[in-house]
Amino acid sequence: MTAVPHSAPLDAEELRSRVHKAVGDFISRQRAILDAISDDLDPLVEAVTDLCAGGKRLRPAFAWWGWRGAGGGDSEKALHAVASLEFLQACALIHDDVMDGSDTRRGLPAAHRRFASVHRQASWLGSPEIFGTGAAILLGDLCLSWADEMLMTSGLDSGDLARAKAVYDEMRTELMAGQYLDLLEQARGGGDMERAMLVVRYKSAKYTIERPLHLGGALAGADPQILAAYTGYGLPLGEAFQLRDDVLGVFGDPTETGKPAGDDLREGKQTVLVAAAMNRANPSQASQLRRHLGDPGLDTEGVSVLREIITDTGALRHVEELIDTLTHQAVASLDTVVLHSPAPEVLSGLAYAATRRTV
Repeated sequence: MTAVPHSAPLDAEELRSRVHKAVGDFISRQRAILDAISDDLDPLVEAVTDLCAGGKRLRPAFAWWGWRGAGGGDSEKALHAVASLEFLQACALIHDDVMDGSDTRRGLPAAHRRFASVHRQASWLGSPEIFGTGAAILLGDLCLSWADEMLMTSGLDSGDLARAKAVYDEMRTELMAGQYLDLLEQARGGGDMERAMLVVRYKSAKYTIERPLHLGGALAGADPQILAAYTGYGLPLGEAFQLRDDVLGVFGDPTETGKPAGDDLREGKQTVLVAAAMNRANPSQASQLRRHLGDPGLDTEGVSVLREIITDTGALRHVEELIDTLTHQAVASLDTVVLHSPAPEVLSGLAYAATRRTV
């Protein structure tokens, strides 16, 4: 297969469709196992099927091009290995929605809301919300287990898998650390740019781009120079990716993001965007931010007020400039090492796909 043009980097080597098929085939195999236990487990399979039907497949894409850039061939075994990251992402999304109390994900009810609705409609005993939360936690754990299983049963050489597993283990630890730091920042009330950027790095940046690149590189036996270049590219780009996500969480179009307008404001997320606004706000603006941020009943007018403050303080402009700086830094790192073609072109395209998106 040949790479597609720079304008469609996520579809280079038909990667998205191939990952989608690999994930679907794996879920089908797991469905057979769960069906043998009980038909009552069908809702778990349906929930993860619906969640995994969407998404940009960014993490498998970066892992794939980490593999290809380090000299790996167009291998179905490697494809299955990198596709396993979709289940790690599913785990993170399900648990994140529980922690944030989110109502929707990718235009559908979040997993804990979905299972609470099942409980409510069946008129079961106890609290629908507690049932929904418990079911979602278990579903997230199941996805985490499946990610490990899909990677380790990909059929690649045991030595290659051992190198990749070391990266994967560290990535999971970093992700969970980042999730806790995010919870901690919400509890502290936010407002600190340095702490907010630390959350960005460990909750999103490393496991979205840098570590997938390292995982693909490890599978291919990449030398230290290539792995260092992957860090030089992956870390700033991962941070830019999350900063774009934060902007979309406040200013994004619900028809494209799949979440209500201003949902991050209702959830009170202490993002870099919010920290920048707090640091630049006058007393009146700061009071408005503190009063409205984290209000689950925030209406359209309240969202507009907060958006205006974030814009007027220069916070939005600051974050947009930071995204541009980090993206250019990332792309420049590709010139520090020789990667196998067409990886440099595709990785350059992925940088802009990750940071100039609207979803």
